Amino acid sequence: MPITTLGIDADDTLWQNEDHYHLTTKAFVGLLEPWVDEDTINGALLETERRNLAVFGYGAKGFTLSMIETALAVTDHRIDGAHVERIIDLGKQLLSHPVELLDGVASTLPGLAARYRLVLITKGDLFHQESKVAASGLAEQFDHVEIVAEKDEPTYRRVLDRLGVDAGEFCMVGNSVRSDVNPVLEIGGYGIHVPYHVTWELERAPSKHGHPRMAEVSAFAEIPGAVDRLAERQAA
Repeated sequence: MPITTLGIDADDTLWQNEDHYHLTTKAFVGLLEPWVDEDTINGALLETERRNLAVFGYGAKGFTLSMIETALAVTDHRIDGAHVERIIDLGKQLLSHPVELLDGVASTLPGLAARYRLVLITKGDLFHQESKVAASGLAEQFDHVEIVAEKDEPTYRRVLDRLGVDAGEFCMVGNSVRSDVNPVLEIGGYGIHVPYHVTWELERAPSKHGHPRMAEVSAFAEIPGAVDRLAERQAA
C-alpha cells in the first residue's frame, strides 16, 4: 500500500514554538527569584504543568495559569498583585508572538502538496492554533487541518477514520517522538522524526530507532527523500 497522506505537526516542525516558552520561563524565573531559587521554580513549574495537562490541556493559556499557580505555591502566597499581573502579561506575549517559519518549510511544502494529501495535525488551544495557522501563510498547502487535545493512538485512529485513510498509507512528520512518531507506528503507520534543537521535558520519550517504518532527518527539506526511502522499504 503506497503512502498517500502526510500528517505534519505544526509547533517546532513548521514554525518556532518552544524557544518562546523558554524565554517566557526565563522571565518568569526572574520575577520570582526574590523569593526562591531558579531550580526550585523550574521544578515546581514543570510539576504544575504535568498535573494541569488533564485540566487545561496544552497551550499558552494553560501554561499561564500554571505559572500563576506555581508563583503562589513557591512564594507561599506572598507574591503581590503587581507580580501576578506581570505573569499574565508574559502569557499574553506568548500568545501574540509572530509566527516564524523554520528553514526549508516554505520551499518544501508545495512539492509535498503536489505529491501527497497533506493534513496539518497539531495539539493545543483551538483559538491560538487557528490564529498561528492563519498567520503562517501555509493553510492553502493543506487539504485538512486537525487541532486535537492529545496526540495518541486513539486520536490518530479517529483522525484517519474521518479522513478515510488507512494507517498503512499514512506517514506523520514531526519533532516529537512521543506525539508524532511512536503512536503512529503503533497503529501501523509511518513516522518521520525531525528533531528540534530543544524539546519540552513532557514531550521526551524513547525513540524507536531502527524501526522499519520510521525515518529521521535533520531538516525539513529532507522529508521528500525520507518518504521515498520509507516507500522503497515497503516495496522491498
